[in-house]
Amino acid sequence: MAATGFDAAPVYYSDSLGAPIINGEEEYSLINIQKLFKDFIREFHDVNNIFHYRDELKRQYILGQYSITVSLSDLSSYNEVLADKLIKSPTTFLPLFETAAKEVADELTRPRPEEEEEVQDIHVLLRSHMTNVSIRDLKSDHMSRLVKVPGIVINASGVRAKATSLTLQCKSCRDYKNDIPIRPGLEGFALPRKCTASTAGTQPCPLDPYYIVPDKCKCVDYQTLKLQEAPDQIPTGDMPRHIQLYVDRALVDRMVPGNRVQVVGIYSIKKVADKSSKSDKITAGIRRPYIRVVGLEVDSSGPGRSLNKFTPEEEDEFKKLSERDGVYEIIARNIAPSIFGSEDIKKSVACLLFGGSRKRMPDGLTRRGDINLLLLGDPGTAKSQLLKFVERCAPISVYTSGKGSSAAGLTASVMRDPTTRCFIMEGGAMVLADGGVVCIDEFDKMREDDRVAIHEAMEQQTISIAKAGITTTLNTRCSVFAAANSVFGRWDDTKGEENIDFMPTILSRFDMIYIVKDEHSESRDTTIARHVMKIHLNREQAAVEGEMNIEMLKKYIAYARAKCGPRLSEKSAAKLGHKYVMMRTSAREHEHDSNKRLSIPITVRQLESIVRISESLAKMRLEPFTTDADVEESLRLFQVSTLESAMSGSLAGVEGLTALEDQEEVRKVERQLKQRFPIGSQVSEARIIQDFVKQRYSERAVRSVLNILIRRGELQHRMQRKVVLRVK
Repeated sequence: MAATGFDAAPVYYSDSLGAPIINGEEEYSLINIQKLFKDFIREFHDVNNIFHYRDELKRQYILGQYSITVSLSDLSSYNEVLADKLIKSPTTFLPLFETAAKEVADELTRPRPEEEEEVQDIHVLLRSHMTNVSIRDLKSDHMSRLVKVPGIVINASGVRAKATSLTLQCKSCRDYKNDIPIRPGLEGFALPRKCTASTAGTQPCPLDPYYIVPDKCKCVDYQTLKLQEAPDQIPTGDMPRHIQLYVDRALVDRMVPGNRVQVVGIYSIKKVADKSSKSDKITAGIRRPYIRVVGLEVDSSGPGRSLNKFTPEEEDEFKKLSERDGVYEIIARNIAPSIFGSEDIKKSVACLLFGGSRKRMPDGLTRRGDINLLLLGDPGTAKSQLLKFVERCAPISVYTSGKGSSAAGLTASVMRDPTTRCFIMEGGAMVLADGGVVCIDEFDKMREDDRVAIHEAMEQQTISIAKAGITTTLNTRCSVFAAANSVFGRWDDTKGEENIDFMPTILSRFDMIYIVKDEHSESRDTTIARHVMKIHLNREQAAVEGEMNIEMLKKYIAYARAKCGPRLSEKSAAKLGHKYVMMRTSAREHEHDSNKRLSIPITVRQLESIVRISESLAKMRLEPFTTDADVEESLRLFQVSTLESAMSGSLAGVEGLTALEDQEEVRKVERQLKQRFPIGSQVSEARIIQDFVKQRYSERAVRSVLNILIRRGELQHRMQRKVVLRVK
C-alpha cells in the first residue's frame, strides 16, 4: 500500500502576541488584554452615565496634552483580573495600555488636520489608593511591581532627552538598522558588535561598526529626582534613606525640591557603574534600585504638604472642642504639661503652633502669618524641653542645634551632581519645614554669618539663591522657635545689652521675646521640687496631666491651619488702632515729663505681630473673625514678653530698643575713643573705662562701645581680655 502524504510539508507557526500567558487562559492573552484595555477606555462610565476616560482622552488630545490619568480602583471595578495583572506585571501590560489608548485616541479624533494626521503616543498615568510603602520597607519582593511611596523631593536634575527608538548605521557598509525600540527607564542599550548586512563574497565589516544617527532617533524628555523619607516616618536615631526616581514625558517638571509627594511607580533596577573594577564579573549580579514613576500626587493643598485628610468623626470632634468654653486655656495647659509654670510662655507657644493668616496684597506682596518666638535666659529653665515638645506636636517640624547648623544646612545648598557633573540645588531645614515650625536650640552659638542667612527666610519667607549659575527663590513659610543663653551663662541684670550677642536686625524679626530667669524663691522652689519628684515617682499619671493627648492636639493644629484663616474684624481693628495710638501717646507724655527720649518698641512691625497673635487666638476657636477679647489677650502677651523685656532694661543698649539720649552718648564715646587711640595702639580696658568715667560718661555706654567695636572687628582683645588693640 502506497504511503500518501508523508512528504507534505507541515506548517509550523508561533504567535507570541496571541499565546496564552497564565494557566492557558485564552481570554487573557496579550491581544485580548489590549482589547480589554480599549473597551475599558471606551465603555467605562459612572452612575450618571458619563464616559469619563473617553471624554477626558479626547479633551486632552485636542488641547495638545497627550496623557490620561487612570484610577486603578476604576479599572478594578471594571475588570478585577485586568487590574491585578497591571499591578503585578506593569512592565508587560502598561505598554499594552498605552497602545490601546493610542488606538482609541485615533478613533476619537478623526478626522484630523492635514499636518496632524500622525497619531501621537499617549502617556497613561496611574492613580492608586493602595497602601503606602516606605522607602526602608522596599525589598526584593516588590521588584518589577507597582508600589506607592511617600516622601520629600530633595533634589531634581535638569530635563534631558532619552531615546525611545534608535536608528543605527554601519561605518563600513553604510547599512541602516531602523527603529530599534529602547526599554523605558534607566536601562541602557548595548550596540550590536557585528554588522548583519555583509553579503557573501564581500569583506566582512569590522567589530563594533555601528554608530547612532541622532537625526533619525525618537526621544522623550526625562528627569531624575531624589526622594527622601518624610521626617515623621524616620525611626528615632536612624538616618533618612533615599531612592532615585525616574520621570518622563508628562511627569517632567511636576516636582521641585521641598515638595511632599506620593509616587506610584515600578520598582526597578539598573546596573551599578563601578569604575574601580576593570571587569564586570565582580558586579555582574549587583543592581541598584530606582523607581520608574507612572503616577504622581503632589501634596499641595496645604503649604508644604496636604493637611486636610480627616475623617468626618474627627471633624465633628474638632468642632465640639472649638465650641467649648476656654478652649484657649485648655490648649495652653496641654502644651508640655510635664513642665511646671511658664503659663504665658506656653500660651505664646500655642499661638506659634496655630499661627496667623498669610495675606497676599493686590500688588503681589505678601504679609507673613507665621509667628516667631525667642526664649532668652538662664540654663535649667526648660527651654530645650519646650522646643522638643513643639517638634513632636507641630504637624511639620525640624529640630536643629545652633552649633551644628550652617547657613547652607538651614536654607539651601548648591552642589555638583556626581553623575552629570552639573550644579544642582538641595533644600535645607527651613525649606523642608515649609508650612511648619523650625526649632533652633542654642541660637546664640550660631556663627553670625549663618544667622544673617535666615533674615530673609524669617520676614519675607523666601530664600533667594544666586550661586553657580542657579538663580531661584524657594518658599520657607515656617515659624522659627529659638532658644538662647546669656553670653555670661546666667542672665546678669547689671550688664543689660551685654547679655546677648544678637544683631538688632534679627531681634526685630521675633514677634515675642521672653527673658526666662531662674529666680530664687523658697515657695517656688518647693513647688517645683514637688512637681519634679512627682514626675519621677509616678511617670504614667504625670504624663497624662493634659486634657487631650499629643496626637489629638497635633491633628487639631493641622485641621485649624488647613481649614481656618481668620481676619481682624472692623471693631477689633479699631480697638487695636486706638490702643496703638494710646501707647504711643502715653510714651510721648512720659518723655515730656522726664525730659528724656525713650525707645518705643511698638513700631509697625510690632503692630503686625499683635495682629498675628490675635488671628491665632481666633484660629484656636475656628472662628472667621477676631474679637475684642483676642486683641486684649494679644496685647497682654506682647506686654509680658517683648515690651516688659525692653522696658525693664534687659534689652537696653540693643539698637532699636534703646533711648535716643543713650544712643547719642554712645556715639560721643565712640568718636572720642577713635580720636584718642590711633590704629595699632594697645591700651588697658580698665584704664579706658576709668578715663571716660572721669569725664562723666556712664560705664554702661563705654562698655557698650567697646563691645560694638569688637563685634565690628575694629578692636581685638589681647592678654586674657585685659588689653584692647585697635586693628582698624
